[in-house]
Amino acid sequence: QVQLVESGGGLVQAGGSLRLSCAASGRTYGSFAMGWFRQAPGEEREGVSCISASGSSTIYADSVKGRFTISRDNAKNTVYLQMNSLKPEDTAIYYCAADKSPRCVAMATMNSKYEYDYWGQGTQVTVSS
Repeated sequence: QVQLVESGGGLVQAGGSLRLSCAASGRTYGSFAMGWFRQAPGEEREGVSCISASGSSTIYADSVKGRFTISRDNAKNTVYLQMNSLKPEDTAIYYCAADKSPRCVAMATMNSKYEYDYWGQGTQVTVSS
């Protein structure tokens, strides 16, 4: 079993930055690909980014490319999402999730009915204009 706890959300002005963290418990964390998702009110859940188990491969949604960076520290069982140049449309609840596969699926697959195996409770990010 893997438990995920997100932190780092908050209120920020447009153009600002936030760094989200996702702390994982469980000995098998290092073998899982880790993803970040977000869901805005009235919208469907959206894949944001994924990092492979080794950290050697990452993918991003087009809407965040060049602004967000995903990373992981397997020694600390933590995955991060550095968010720069934030926009009001980035406002959402952000969730981290663990996939038992060590490799990231394609972003289109993340946005389909493909289900990650473990989910955090989410952290709110609000970007004011």
